[in-house]
Amino acid sequence: MSAEPGEGSGPGARLDPGARLDPGPAPGPDHPRHGEPAGPGPGAPGGLFAWLRGRCLGRGAAVDPARDTFGAMTGLYGAIQAADSVSLSTRTHGAVFNLEYSPDGSVLTVACEQTEVLLFDPISSKHIKTLSEAHEDCVNNIRFLDNRLFATCSDDTTIALWDLRKLNTKVCTLHGHTSWVKNIEYDTNTRLLVTSGFDGNVIIWDTNRCTEDGCPHKKFFHTRFLMRMRLTPDCSKMLISTSSGYLLILHDLDLNKSLEVGSYPILRARRTTSSSDITSSGSSGPRAVGSPCHQNDSGPLSEKHLSRSSQREGGSPRNSLEVLTPEVPGERDRGNCITSLQLHPKGWATLLRCSSNTDDQEEGAPVRPVSPRCSLRLTHCIEEANVGRGYIKELCFSPDGRMISSPHGFGIRLLGFDAQCRELVDCLPREASPLREIRSLYSHNDVVLTTKFSPTHCQIASGCLSGRVSLYQPKF
Repeated sequence: MSAEPGEGSGPGARLDPGARLDPGPAPGPDHPRHGEPAGPGPGAPGGLFAWLRGRCLGRGAAVDPARDTFGAMTGLYGAIQAADSVSLSTRTHGAVFNLEYSPDGSVLTVACEQTEVLLFDPISSKHIKTLSEAHEDCVNNIRFLDNRLFATCSDDTTIALWDLRKLNTKVCTLHGHTSWVKNIEYDTNTRLLVTSGFDGNVIIWDTNRCTEDGCPHKKFFHTRFLMRMRLTPDCSKMLISTSSGYLLILHDLDLNKSLEVGSYPILRARRTTSSSDITSSGSSGPRAVGSPCHQNDSGPLSEKHLSRSSQREGGSPRNSLEVLTPEVPGERDRGNCITSLQLHPKGWATLLRCSSNTDDQEEGAPVRPVSPRCSLRLTHCIEEANVGRGYIKELCFSPDGRMISSPHGFGIRLLGFDAQCRELVDCLPREASPLREIRSLYSHNDVVLTTKFSPTHCQIASGCLSGRVSLYQPKF
């Protein structure tokens, strides 16, 4: 059984160094109010500058007609009833650890505790296939590379590639990790597969040169207490969360360049608190977020080394490391484990789920000592009960980034940045605000561990500890 430390939650961090989501000028006769679209043209109130700024933020129907569609989808999600859920159950396959839709929404894959991978047709709710011995241990994560090829990873330390057209056998098995593999990412530009595990390693696999014996691979990065790793939508940055409470960001990402401990430049903590924006959602207390510092989980680096790195690599070196320390209001005396990490589909924010290391502490993971650090800007947070300790709860954004689906006890909660489910840039608060609960859906008899929005349909899937999968969709 895959027992993982702690839980808690909180949406996350603005990723562009040196930039921020500027709430704009105060409302006045010459400026549109914050959150309101700029006028339809240069002659609108606020003048040319306000109009151009509105275009950059994607405001106004003339700029983004799809916003009307997003608003309609939000209304449909708000109308979903728990009674409309469709239960998908098979034989005993253990807890559901991960759900993943194919990019075209035609297949729903389920990663199970007891070595199985289940495949369903999410439209008809029919069971397609069970990969009964997909791995030799728990299946933790599934990632589609395209509409046909997908990868699975497991506590058996391997990654497997599968083709929907030939599910009787694996395309290949990848060996390289030495501990449980928990996360898979994919760079569609370079066709490089990126995996991370509890051995602290991030490994790059070249799927361009894949054979039956595997893919060429190399260790890209290492840090202690690694929990989750994500790539931004444009693959320009890599984010890593740790059980010791750090959030690491590699800027200007170059996956072709391997990094050894101490060989990467660290960004100096010269930015103010408004230079990074963090959105947090909580679990055992409200979530706050921290700032750049000069220490990572692999140990401190000297100022002399930092200076040499900056001079050698130039002003903006590739793979520059930024180390952040998210803080939890009211719990500053305790270290926090960042158990779940998700990114806004437009790269505007990160979604973090945190818990106190004193609640659920991984063996060997230290309680982070209290030290003065700058705080990143917390934009939103919410508190959740610590139900089902020992298992990670995986949150997710909706495809348009307006809503968050979060496991909540025996069900899920749909959360928005405001009551109207507006986009983050249109309702960015000046101070941290609570996420708004749009709807709660309960259809499980056990603790929900994972949830996922369909990329193409108004549908949400959830999976629980007893192995049940439910689909939620409007009833017409």
